Amino acid sequence: MRIYNLFPRLAGPMTRWPAPFDRAAAMAFDWIFLNPVQRPGASGSLYSVADPFDVDPRIVDPSGPPPLDELRDALAAAHARGLRVMADLVINHCAADAPAVRGHPAWFRWSGSEVEHPGCDENGARVVWTDLARFDYEGTRDRAGLVDHAWNVVAHLAGLGFDGFRCDAAYQVPADVWRTLMERARGRWPSLVFAAETLGCTADQTRATARAGFDLVFNSGKWWDFSSPWLMEQYTLVRETCGSIGFPESHDTARLFEESGGNVAEMKQRYLFAALFSTGVLMPAGFEFGFRRRLHVVHTGPDDVEAPGCDLTDFIRRANELKRDHPVFREECPAHVIPWENPNLLVMWRGALKSNEEALFILNKDVHHYQHFHARSLRPLVQSGAALRCVSPENPLDHVPEPFDYGLRPGEGIVLVAAR
Repeated sequence: MRIYNLFPRLAGPMTRWPAPFDRAAAMAFDWIFLNPVQRPGASGSLYSVADPFDVDPRIVDPSGPPPLDELRDALAAAHARGLRVMADLVINHCAADAPAVRGHPAWFRWSGSEVEHPGCDENGARVVWTDLARFDYEGTRDRAGLVDHAWNVVAHLAGLGFDGFRCDAAYQVPADVWRTLMERARGRWPSLVFAAETLGCTADQTRATARAGFDLVFNSGKWWDFSSPWLMEQYTLVRETCGSIGFPESHDTARLFEESGGNVAEMKQRYLFAALFSTGVLMPAGFEFGFRRRLHVVHTGPDDVEAPGCDLTDFIRRANELKRDHPVFREECPAHVIPWENPNLLVMWRGALKSNEEALFILNKDVHHYQHFHARSLRPLVQSGAALRCVSPENPLDHVPEPFDYGLRPGEGIVLVAAR
């Protein structure tokens, strides 16, 4: 899955979406991910869904067809361009002012007359989202009614034409509920994809969530320093259960172009690593043009489209085509980091299980300086000992010499493949 995250409020009315769909297809993405498109509560947050069966009026073109028809047309426009579309499935909570809160009070926890709000610990402080009401799947007296409500949301979105779901905070919904929903949904729409958002979980929690039957989980590769052992440990623990999706930034993080001080080398480095390390890769709209403003679930709107700080569209296309064309980069497969004498280099081997491909990935961790790589031969670094072919998205080599000497540009990645 090569996923372009079209943030609905940034993109504007749905009648305008075919243009970014064209851009995504031109960059060799094959999926579109839409953050919640349903009607929000009073806070206006995309994730404070008040009516999951209606459309957010802020993305509706007043001169267009009825809102649900406009959404169906937008999904059809994506499909016409060879793009599948993933909805943001929010069934762990709803808006605190949603009709369900008063209509079905047994679905929630209460403190007196006040519904309880979810929250999290952030930098040692408790953050509470007062515009949200968390569904109480474990304690409700009407579990069947609550699960039916979740199913109705899934069926509504799939019926509109969505092809899959990014399941928000999936670990907050019991595994047996997910199994029920996924088995029922796949019985009706066999090709539906379910990806679990598990960021902030331990590796064990992520694996437990994945075992509910998800196709993919989101990994934490964005935060890896290319040296610490934790990412490879997490990868090894989860990879036999399901695939994962990596990303260089997301709608929940700061923009990398701003975070890196406008360093294009770091942008390329992080995208290439995310694309080659994981089964799937996700990129939010604006990354390709070096947008600096962080996406905001309440305040971001069409006026936040920025003048380009850079143009990475060609690089991203080539990285996506590399992922598309080589099976070794489309699955979670055995992988390990090869210790190297230059600590500024990441040398990683991968061996596909579903094809005969293996790959060697040499990455300059340093986004400011050249780093030198030398090996008498690269063949001992792959299982087959076969000749390697360079398929790097930038500066590809016509042949791979022995001995191999190369000065990697800041953040540059060399990608080599061989057949076993």
